[in-house]
Amino acid sequence: MPTQPTQHRAIQSRQALIRSAAETFLEKGVPAAGMVEVSRRARLSKGALYFHFASKDDLTLAVHDGALATLQELESALARSPMPLVPAVRDFAVELFARVQSDPVLRAGLRLRPDTVPGLGVHALEHRWYPLFLDKALAGGAYGAAYGGDEADAAREADGEPQRTARLLTTVVAGLLHLGAEDRTWWGEEAIAGLWDGLPAAPGGGGTARDHVPAAGTAPAQPADATAHPDVTTHSGIGNRSDLTAEPARIRCDTPG
Repeated sequence: MPTQPTQHRAIQSRQALIRSAAETFLEKGVPAAGMVEVSRRARLSKGALYFHFASKDDLTLAVHDGALATLQELESALARSPMPLVPAVRDFAVELFARVQSDPVLRAGLRLRPDTVPGLGVHALEHRWYPLFLDKALAGGAYGAAYGGDEADAAREADGEPQRTARLLTTVVAGLLHLGAEDRTWWGEEAIAGLWDGLPAAPGGGGTARDHVPAAGTAPAQPADATAHPDVTTHSGIGNRSDLTAEPARIRCDTPG
């Protein structure tokens, strides 16, 4: 039976190989990435590579799964946030794009395009995020949790149409992901905050999001009858998040960049 230090080294080696593969995929694309180059970049032998991954398809799936795990972690944090939808998604976008820039596994995983099932491309992410954002809006309001006490009526008015707000924010975050692939200044916290300040409020609320959303890092005032929200569940209409966890048979990658 392997000792604990041996198990720890095996985990470290596997993680190093996944990161090395992600970096190689980003530079050359999946088809041009060689297993020898991946092992050399990770400073491990080819034998060590094949001990963990029988083929490049297996290694590519590991990059996909690593990116998906990070994405799920960020989405879970959004679902647990006490903030209403609009500021919660702003904070989600800031953290998401910070992680995309610092984590090559997440960045490479978001570029993978499965041949047979929905992956982590922009369109699949739109189908993933819309029901998540809508559930958040229905559970705690789009803007309303920023208000408390006597301002409850104003909160309900500002919330307007949660479906519209969820759809708008889905488009904004997906658009930022696409724009930042060409110009990373779109992924900066200052750029995101500036964009959020200009978002239109939902019908009935008037003004822009700036008028209804607390500044980043500001805890929202809670209404007197505030209760814990249940875990986010998937709504039908745009897509089903569960289909993104299926393992594809083969994976290719978009042009690196």
